Amino acid sequence: MALNSSVFKTRALTALVFVVVMLTGLLWNQVSFFILFSIVHFGAWYEYQRLMGMIHPEYREINVYHRYGVMLAGWCLMWFFTNEGYHIGDLSFHAIGWWAGVVLLLVLPLIEIIVLRTINVKNILYSALGLIYISLSLGLLTHIRTLFYGNIVNFWGQLLVLIIIGSIWINDTMAYIVGSLIGKTPLSSISPKKTWEGTLGGIFLSVIVMGAIGYFFSRYVNRNAREADWGWIAQWSVIALIAAVTGTFGDLLESKLKRMAGVKDSGQLMPGHGGFLDRFDSLLVATPFVWLYVMWIIG
Repeated sequence: MALNSSVFKTRALTALVFVVVMLTGLLWNQVSFFILFSIVHFGAWYEYQRLMGMIHPEYREINVYHRYGVMLAGWCLMWFFTNEGYHIGDLSFHAIGWWAGVVLLLVLPLIEIIVLRTINVKNILYSALGLIYISLSLGLLTHIRTLFYGNIVNFWGQLLVLIIIGSIWINDTMAYIVGSLIGKTPLSSISPKKTWEGTLGGIFLSVIVMGAIGYFFSRYVNRNAREADWGWIAQWSVIALIAAVTGTFGDLLESKLKRMAGVKDSGQLMPGHGGFLDRFDSLLVATPFVWLYVMWIIG
């Protein structure tokens, strides 16, 4: 597959915008982070419901309470996973998310019975999958971001999210470049344009680049040390490996959904990248695995 310079320029420009937006949301303050990923949450849910409606026509018939209620219930997961990093007065987002989520999960089935006089188990299952796929993942990302709230190394939460997003972005970009230049062996029928050469090249370069960044970052933080902290470098590399590998599966999963729905893109948010799910598909699958690793290391 020859490298299309026009497509690459479009993808590179929108990827740059993506990085700027992500950095702003992450580094400005905790509120900007929460607002940013709340927008991502609702945008991804809108596209998910649209895709599921194309795949399973009966899902299009869900009532308005189900459609938006499940989005709000999922949003409560993000509130719940904020630790103690967000407050409205003396009330924490964590507590609000817990109680609002419990109420919604109890009320929604009752509304379903009252409005439709029945419960469509399949539609509930499709929405439950969305809660796991989108809401839980972004909730765990929020948990990583606020994990060190109140600690002297509070910036580690910001840094961890940067490592995850940076690893995925580097993997996606390098996989596209390597695959375009030397890719010959198709990776999967789900996504014919992806090749084994591009996939392995993207993962390898993601680990190398993030490891190198970790090396220089450790030298900067430990300016008085005679050498870099190789523990840091190893952690950056491992997180990059986890994010790149699982992120690739996330990309394939979303490609499968689009193929089943018969569409090219999940939406039109970003030229060259599609919609919210197109842009965040890797992040949604990679985050839970990185979260498990981070919690294992901390534990």
